[in-house]
Amino acid sequence: MDGLGRRGPGRPRPPRPLKPPYRPESPLATGTEPQQNTGGVRTGTRAAIAAPHLRTDRWWLAPAVTAAGLFAFVVYSTWRAFANADYYAAPYVSPFYSPCLAENCRTMRAGPNADLFGGWWGISPAIIILIFPLGFRLTCYYYRKAYYRAFWASPPACAVAEPHRTYTGETRFPLILQNVHRYFFYAALLVAGVLTYDTVLAFRDTHYRWGHMGLGTLVFVANIALIWAYTLSCHSCRHIVGGKLKHFSKHPVRYRAWQFVGRLNARHMQLAWASLLSVALADFYVYLVASGVFDDPRFF
Repeated sequence: MDGLGRRGPGRPRPPRPLKPPYRPESPLATGTEPQQNTGGVRTGTRAAIAAPHLRTDRWWLAPAVTAAGLFAFVVYSTWRAFANADYYAAPYVSPFYSPCLAENCRTMRAGPNADLFGGWWGISPAIIILIFPLGFRLTCYYYRKAYYRAFWASPPACAVAEPHRTYTGETRFPLILQNVHRYFFYAALLVAGVLTYDTVLAFRDTHYRWGHMGLGTLVFVANIALIWAYTLSCHSCRHIVGGKLKHFSKHPVRYRAWQFVGRLNARHMQLAWASLLSVALADFYVYLVASGVFDDPRFF
């Protein structure tokens, strides 16, 4: 600038003073907003949007489908868990009943029988073991997102306000118990190991002779592959494999394992649903064979 305040040639223009950001007419802009605090996202500190949301797509479809799918599985698994029947047809045992830890279990030759609870356990033995895979899935990071949105509307979908007055996340009882997920992961590894053993036993015929394969064998192989893929894609597994490493170059084996688990983790949602469906189909297949609906087709 010269003495008259004129900008000389080649000199940069001085910065202009900042203006308040433009805001369209809204209750907060005009000062006419209702003086009430309904809690949650409807507070004076949040964006003053009169509409519940501005989404025009079918945002409700995903949580509705999720709720229907989870509800159907809960109904089916509850029926099968308390049925206490039609869960073993040599050489197949339902994944809902394996391992069988009570005296009232069906006798399975070389199967996962372990009479740890004795004769006092009078109800279905499936109740003993299902708590572990159920706890693993119930506390799973993906399933938490799924049923929080589907059943609790917390929130219903992205950019859709939740209807609750307050939000405490997972800092209070009972949701603070979700932190036990890492321990359920270890239990899920043991259950997956037992189901792998059951899959090996599926390569027998009805007379327990080895070297045979039926349609049920293929069902069990597909199920255990998805069970392991879902279990290993868990966020806790990824952290255990390489989460505490400071130098990947010093731990090449763990680094490769971490990369592998990371690729699985990217498909955690798909694997969660695929394994949920496969374990239900494996149980249903055993039910059909055990109840005499049809005989297991044998390939060799």
